Amino acid sequence: MTAGPQDQILDRRELAKALLKALEMRHEVLDAIVDSDDHAGAVRAVSGLLGSTEANAEMVLALQLGRLTRLERDRLSDEVQNLDATLKWLPEQRPAATGVGVHLRPFSSSAEDVELFRRRSAEQIGDDGQPWSADRVESERAEGLRRVDDESAAWFVCEDLSGDSPRSVGLVFGELTGQEVDIAVWVDPSARKHGYGTAALKQSRSELAAYFPGTIVVVRSPSGA
Repeated sequence: MTAGPQDQILDRRELAKALLKALEMRHEVLDAIVDSDDHAGAVRAVSGLLGSTEANAEMVLALQLGRLTRLERDRLSDEVQNLDATLKWLPEQRPAATGVGVHLRPFSSSAEDVELFRRRSAEQIGDDGQPWSADRVESERAEGLRRVDDESAAWFVCEDLSGDSPRSVGLVFGELTGQEVDIAVWVDPSARKHGYGTAALKQSRSELAAYFPGTIVVVRSPSGA
């Protein structure tokens, strides 16, 4: 399961931004590391300090002292600018795209998840050109959960954890067909154009790799990244 060019650019940009910010805040970063009880605690502390992912924080901790130079800061700044020039939109415009504070959890039969599925289904059109009926919606949900139980599908709810409580903002559907996994991402209309689709798609790759190892991912465009 490999990332597309846009995802790779975004990932590299976020890493470069994290490294650059770490160099600019080197004293605070060093204090956070020294005050941590262990490596895992240091990763969490640096991640929170920089507002970046724990994977990027790991790279910050791996920085060699020889790179704490003005030349390195200038190089990273130039790299970020060059990467920005290749992107259609910047993560600052869609902050959730970095994946920080965005989480995938398994879809359930809870009232909240059922309502989220109904909102998604309201946008679906049947072969007759009409929106799905209530019976069709329930049938699709029940059949999907059966496939999840049969381990031929994996459904997730995308949550925003940045507030006081988790907020469900979308759904991810992974459907196994032979050696391929078809991924569809839906973002609630109220949460579109914030980057949730990009974050959900990125995180779903690792989730689905665990569910369906050795498969090939086929991605549908997210509904409102």
